Amino acid sequence: MKDKLKSFIENKYTSNFILLIIIFNSILLGLMTYPAVMAKCAQLLTVSCAVCVIIFTIEILIKLYVYGKNFFKDGWNNFDFILVAISWIPTGGAFSSFRAFRVLRALRALRLITRLQKLRIIVQAIIESIPNVGWASLLLLLIFYIFSIMGTTMFSEAFPDFFGTIGKSMYSLFQIMTLESWSMGIARPVIAVFPFAWLYFVSFILTSSFIVMNVIVGVVVNAIGELSEQNRKEQELKNIQNSTNLEVELNKLKEQISIVESLLKTGFRE
Repeated sequence: MKDKLKSFIENKYTSNFILLIIIFNSILLGLMTYPAVMAKCAQLLTVSCAVCVIIFTIEILIKLYVYGKNFFKDGWNNFDFILVAISWIPTGGAFSSFRAFRVLRALRALRLITRLQKLRIIVQAIIESIPNVGWASLLLLLIFYIFSIMGTTMFSEAFPDFFGTIGKSMYSLFQIMTLESWSMGIARPVIAVFPFAWLYFVSFILTSSFIVMNVIVGVVVNAIGELSEQNRKEQELKNIQNSTNLEVELNKLKEQISIVESLLKTGFRE
């Protein structure tokens, strides 16, 4: 029974079916945010979501039965298990006032990550890049602090809303780093009063946006490349092992055929 269930749950068609159910459930969760749609189809959407959760639960239960304790050795399985468990948190009746419980339903869409290998690689790369990204973030924070002191010292009297304190300066610099309305909103008014201020803003943008942020992106991209190469090698090794196992089985089969042939020849001679 375990072998049959394992073959079923690992089947390509089963995986694709679960993927379609995840996408379908994500669409349903989006539709349930529209009051007009809920007024007409609330019961249908609720029942459909419940069916999706039941399918997810059956899938997890089958995996728990097939893999046993080994199920929890895979981090992605644990992630799936938590998301499905969250789906069973009650959101109606006495719990209807807890909006946070209903918000948690949206987390089911995250199951797409566990189903799509490319997404898993990206998420895993981001997680593994956290230490290096942390150092790059520390460098960025140091740059923010230095430029905040400079901005507060130079522009605080004329522009207290932007550079009145270290905190306000850091917030203004964050807006500048994101390139959101930095020119007309902050830089040009300051430059109109302090003509030399363009050096301050241009040097900060070059340092923060074009250098430090590219370092962070580079770290993550490098991690993605390493993980992709690692997965490729693991897949090649797995294919080689499967080929080796197939050869072994074929050799055993040949030996058994040879034994049967020899027994048949002996029988015919007798």
